Amino acid sequence: MTEFEKRLLDGYQRGFPLTPRPYAGIAEELGVDEAEVIATLRRLAAEGVVSRVGAVFEPLSVSASTLAAMAVPDDRLAEVAELVNGFAEVNHNYQREHSFNLWFVIIAADEDGVARVIDDIEERTGLEVLDLPMLEGYHLDLGFPLQWN
Repeated sequence: MTEFEKRLLDGYQRGFPLTPRPYAGIAEELGVDEAEVIATLRRLAAEGVVSRVGAVFEPLSVSASTLAAMAVPDDRLAEVAELVNGFAEVNHNYQREHSFNLWFVIIAADEDGVARVIDDIEERTGLEVLDLPMLEGYHLDLGFPLQWN
């Protein structure tokens, strides 16, 4: 990692400029040009160093969401996980060692959109989806000082 890359990644986990040209503002602060900031972030994403650059919104402030779980027979887990992943509204899914072994997050424009996805998954798989909507929010700050070796 170059010093520039370290400053870029460590310095903008929070406080990303909310301007029409945020990368130009970052570039000015870091002493480079806007094209270099954009190219560096694209390259780091392609290399798997950066998974995402984007806003994080307070849950339920601009959309509806739910945590969902399914008890999927082991011999159907890959098939059902692939189907669930095919929904644009599914943020991510993961397997757990439990009778409810497939967990995922659904985000849609509204509650009806969430319900439509759940209904569609149930219809297409023949399996029940356990809907676990958030009752109380908690703030988890995932920004942290990066460790450079």
